[in-house]
Amino acid sequence: MVTSLGSIRSIPAAPDALRTGRDGHVHRLPLVRVLADRLSGVTVLLVTVDVLAFAAAALVAGLGLQWTVVTAGVLLGCRAGTRLYRRRLWLSWFHELPRSLATTAMGLGLLITVALVAGQLDGAAAVPAMVLLFVAFNELPRAGVFHLGRWARRRYGRCDRAIVVGATPVGADLVRTMLDHPEFGLRPVGFIDPVPPADASGLPAPLFTDDLADVIVRHRVGTVVLAFTSAHDSQVIDTTITAHRLGCTLLIVPRMYELYHDVANIERLRSYPLVRLTTAPTSRPSWWVKRGLDSLLAGIALAVAAPVLGLCALAILLESGRPVIFTQERIGLDGHTFLLHKLRSMRPSDELESQTRWSVVGDPRIGPVGRFLRRTSLDEVPQLWNILLGDMSLVGPRPERPAFVQEFSAIHERYWARHRVSAGLTGLAQVNGLRGDTSIADRARYDNYYIANWSLWLDLKIILMTGRELLRCGER
Repeated sequence: MVTSLGSIRSIPAAPDALRTGRDGHVHRLPLVRVLADRLSGVTVLLVTVDVLAFAAAALVAGLGLQWTVVTAGVLLGCRAGTRLYRRRLWLSWFHELPRSLATTAMGLGLLITVALVAGQLDGAAAVPAMVLLFVAFNELPRAGVFHLGRWARRRYGRCDRAIVVGATPVGADLVRTMLDHPEFGLRPVGFIDPVPPADASGLPAPLFTDDLADVIVRHRVGTVVLAFTSAHDSQVIDTTITAHRLGCTLLIVPRMYELYHDVANIERLRSYPLVRLTTAPTSRPSWWVKRGLDSLLAGIALAVAAPVLGLCALAILLESGRPVIFTQERIGLDGHTFLLHKLRSMRPSDELESQTRWSVVGDPRIGPVGRFLRRTSLDEVPQLWNILLGDMSLVGPRPERPAFVQEFSAIHERYWARHRVSAGLTGLAQVNGLRGDTSIADRARYDNYYIANWSLWLDLKIILMTGRELLRCGER
């Protein structure tokens, strides 16, 4: 029987790969291993060519040190920001040339603007000549890099292993194209389809009957291509999320693909446009920036909040005695459990009740001090310690107790997918009014939207919105 895409959240243990146990826990590959698997030689060469071309242009133009540094930051920053150094299937210099020239022109415009604002037009007089020299020095070597990349893929098989979801005519044509044109950098290992064709003998690659995640691990698949399949949309979304968790590149054949034109997130496999989804947040360099900022800001906030925590602790002692700090097991990144710390705002009857009873508005276990702590969110401040320990982040889906995670995952669509990133002190759902006894389905949708659209800017936006909500609570 062919695999059901709805069962792809777990894979058997494998010592040399990312693993997901039956409990939903994921064990990630070491970062060095991931970078080694994902590093693109073409990208490295493109960056090297640009740096060398810039150095040569700066020397010839005789630009001063100050403007050399500024020009390097603006010009190379613009090229990185417009994804000229991205991984790509289609290695075509002619295709990339307009974008490269437009990005360089944009950088020149920014440099002239900076010179005007700073009143240093005389000091920047050599910048236009230097930029023109940069174009002259780097474009032909870039063409050579693309040619070298295509040759290496054909000659040495420097290709990413790919699995195609959908053993349909479109899927079969994609696999044939990959086999006939290795210069696009994909080596197909086979198909997976929950509704296979009656006769699979005509397919150009094997049709696997295993679980998708198992195939990804066993065959070291780096790219998952979603072609047309008869599977239900929810199954396809679950497929995408699972491949994302496993660190795969995701390429999707869009409906009405004949109407798509080339833009930044569209790849080309001969005549087929493929939408490239962004990589998982936890696999991006900016995620490590997030983690560093989490530790720094949490440490500062704990130091500043220490007097307030002391007063809150005294109020709790006077109202209901010990303990002041309430510790509870919660579910975090990849289904792993951790102990969450809060200022106690209620006294449960016993440990079992605290793990399984849902708190609602008007709960008789909450006294006046507890109500104040909850309304102002001061009871959450000790979780800054969880952030310092690495259990949580400043921003992310709010962590829940194991019993409720199991219950909600069974009845709410893709609630389980919230655990692809670290739990947060605040989150997109919370700043949109989903706190306390509110819709779990809505929370899951907000949390998955946050993961799909994560950026450092989105985190900052949520932190600012959280501050606004706290001020509103203080006014009530």
